[in-house]
Amino acid sequence: MGKQYNLWAFYLILVCLGLATYSLYSNMNNTWLIAPPNYILLLISMIALTLGVLGFKDKRNWRVKTRSWITVIISSLTSIGLFLVVSFTLFLTSMGADEHIQTDSSPGDKYTIDFYHYDAGAAGSFGVRGEINGPLWFKKRIYLQPNIQQVDVEWENNDTLSINNQILKLDEGDTYGYQ
Repeated sequence: MGKQYNLWAFYLILVCLGLATYSLYSNMNNTWLIAPPNYILLLISMIALTLGVLGFKDKRNWRVKTRSWITVIISSLTSIGLFLVVSFTLFLTSMGADEHIQTDSSPGDKYTIDFYHYDAGAAGSFGVRGEINGPLWFKKRIYLQPNIQQVDVEWENNDTLSINNQILKLDEGDTYGYQ
């Protein structure tokens, strides 16, 4: 039974690390975010840690013991990192850093965009951010404009819209405010 715990924990933490890395990449490059929310990744890493500790029962050879140690170390570090990210996100959210302004859908309901007012407080600026909703928890940031409080959205057709006089062609992957 310990063998199964050890192997499951190892693969689970590798998947969790891959998803966490992609989540960081997609947030930095404004691509589609397909990784689950950070609190789900934290739960996965804690399960991997628990299974990794239970995997220490398997003492067949040095490879199995090494895999257990590697799993426990990586899952511990991943859990700590994700806990800090989730805590930081909750702290900022409780301070009103992101406030939902409105949700707009295209005429044919092909796209749904959520707009948020962000405010970094004394540490930074404020403005409006827009995100396209995809299936499940998938989303993509398409609009960022600092130093404004409101957003004016007008759909020209099912794939083209004007946000505060900035034309975006969603079928071509246009974004505004992101490099």
